This record gives sequence, C-alpha cells and structure tokens, in this order.
Amino acid sequence: SAMAFTASLEITQDQIDQYQQEGYFILESIFSHDELEILRGECDRFVEETDAELAKGKGNNGITHQGKRYFIPNTHTRSAHMYNYAFSPVFAAICRATLGEEAVLFLDQMVVKSAEKGLPFSWHQDSGYLSFDHPPYLTCWATLDDVTIENGTVSLLPYSQLGIKTRVKHIRAPEHNDMVGYFGENPGIPVIVPAGSIAVFSSVCFHRSGPNTTDKPRRAMLTQYASAPILNPETNRAMFDGQQFLREGKIVAAGFSQQP
Repeated sequence: SAMAFTASLEITQDQIDQYQQEGYFILESIFSHDELEILRGECDRFVEETDAELAKGKGNNGITHQGKRYFIPNTHTRSAHMYNYAFSPVFAAICRATLGEEAVLFLDQMVVKSAEKGLPFSWHQDSGYLSFDHPPYLTCWATLDDVTIENGTVSLLPYSQLGIKTRVKHIRAPEHNDMVGYFGENPGIPVIVPAGSIAVFSSVCFHRSGPNTTDKPRRAMLTQYASAPILNPETNRAMFDGQQFLREGKIVAAGFSQQP
C-alpha cells in the first residue's frame, strides 16, 4: 500500500512573515526515514525510466541532460506514492500558510543532479519560465539527500536584497536551455539542510543551484502549487496539472488513479 506522508507540520508566524517579506522560508527534517526511503526509491526508478527513454533519442530533452541533470515531471500521475506525497497534509499546511484556503497542484517534478557532473542552474524565478504575467505560485523544494554547496544545493536571493517582488523578463541561455533573469554578483543564501527538509519559496523569488561535485547524486522533489489554475492567455486553458488540492482549507484531492 502507498505511503501516506502524514508528517504534521507547525508553521510559525515568523515563517509566514518571512515568506511575505523575503520570498521564502526553510523547514528542516520534515519527512521520516521511511518516507525518505520511499521517495528515494521512486526517484531512482524514475531516473532509470528516463534514461531508457532518452537512450532511444538524442540524450537530452529540454533542460534534462542525460547523466548530468534530470527534471522528471508529473510523477503523481504515475505513482500512488508520489500522488499521496503531492496531496499530503504537509503541503496542505504549507499552502494554507502561503497561498491561503484555496490551492491547486501546478506542477510536480523530480530534480536530480548526477554525481560529479550535475550542471549548475542559472539565477531565475520559476515565474520566468512563463511568458505572461500571473499570480505568483508556490515552490516546495524537498531534499531527498543532505544538501551542501558541494553537491549543488539551491541558493535563494531574498526580496530585500534585490528589491524585486514581481516577475522579470528572462533570457534563454543557449548552453543548457536555462532561463536567466539575474546577472549580478550577489551569491545568495545557500540552503544547507539535511535530507527530508523543504525550502518553501515564491515563484518570483530568485534562486539558482551549483554543480554537484560529489560522488553521489543530489536528489530533490519539487512540487508547485497555485491559488487557482494558471491559464495560458493564448489558449485560455490551465497550464500543467491544475488539480484542486485545497478547498476552504480542506484537502479535496480525489486520490490516485492510474493514468491511461
């Protein structure tokens, strides 16, 4: 049976204030050993599947680069564990504290930096990957391994250090297909936390990550939530998942069903 991910979570007023004023807060050691083992197993399985798919093609797919850096989306549609994770009480508590009583799943993805090769990822806002204005959404970056400077953790730029709280236009960097929105010298604040922690940040909070220089992969799970589906103005259709998560503060996600 699938893991339920029931960790209870107390988010403080200080953390809520920091999210609003600086764009982020950090929750340390939220997930249990057993929950982490499940997540790591699922992550490794998805990387193997992705390698098999890439082997048929040309070795990279957008911002995924085989053997170096992986972004594997929509795991919740392919795994009951990952569905229960994305719609768990942990993220319900985080969404209530940041987005409010209404929340939808925007996007989920595994993010893996391979050992000794994991590429850096340039300074960007997650909102910089959308080409139109939208209400800022929420990113929850959960660590499946202890994260350090050496293995390419995320660094965050607080709003107050940049004076920007809105989406800015990004430029695509040709080398790795990254979108880049900040070219300054500020090194940001590195997130150095144990496995099972969560960096919670707004889609307009600038962040980047360094290369993984260690001999082990650096695995993370990225789940993003919005207060309402984000519509593509060209099609007027919801982008990515858009599945209702919270209604009036209560979890209303329907439960996992194997996608065709």
